[in-house]
Amino acid sequence: MVELKNVNVHYSSGVDALQDINLRINDGEFVFIVGESGAGKSTLMKLLLREVAPTSGRVFVNGYNLSKLKGNKIAKFRRSIGVVFQDFRLIQELNVYENIAFVLRIADQPMKFIKQRVPYVLNLVELAHKARSRPKELSGGEQQRVAIARALANDPGLIIADEPTGNIDPKLSYEIVELLKEINRCGTTVVMVTHEHDLVKHFGGRIINLDGGSITFDENIGGQNEDE
Repeated sequence: MVELKNVNVHYSSGVDALQDINLRINDGEFVFIVGESGAGKSTLMKLLLREVAPTSGRVFVNGYNLSKLKGNKIAKFRRSIGVVFQDFRLIQELNVYENIAFVLRIADQPMKFIKQRVPYVLNLVELAHKARSRPKELSGGEQQRVAIARALANDPGLIIADEPTGNIDPKLSYEIVELLKEINRCGTTVVMVTHEHDLVKHFGGRIINLDGGSITFDENIGGQNEDE
């Protein structure tokens, strides 16, 4: 579960990035976060990842009170979520298998578990045949699928996808969102930040719009794909 109570974020530059945010995302939801550049989307994601702390208010994610989280507890918290970035952030020197195994080794998972888990998540994203390939040998869409597999490695209850379709072919964007939707249907909560309104209209669901640091819209809408 994600919950923000009366959250404000004020930067020393004088910018009020978020203002009086009250938000609850229940376990198992799929939520689109939309808004123009500068609306506060990036700050909201940084809050959920505990990269910034609220100036006031409280933030709860996966049972953690992020407003009070410090030190090594932050690292432990971050292992409870999966993150998918726009720029993939794969380690170029490692192959696909090693990129995913690396995340599990950092989490001190036993080798037996790693040998079982990596092929499992690669099968989920239909890239088992690319296990020994390097990132530079993959298309943008394939790299993002690897990034999603990596986010799934520790079996998180929550995945945060920050503009996951921003660096791939528009035609593949729908496949990436459908993959995230399938992961969501298996019980994982997904929060996806995007500026691609065509994707949002196509898939529908819960849409949260930020404008000027405030939530101006939070509703469930029907998707165009429901009529297809």
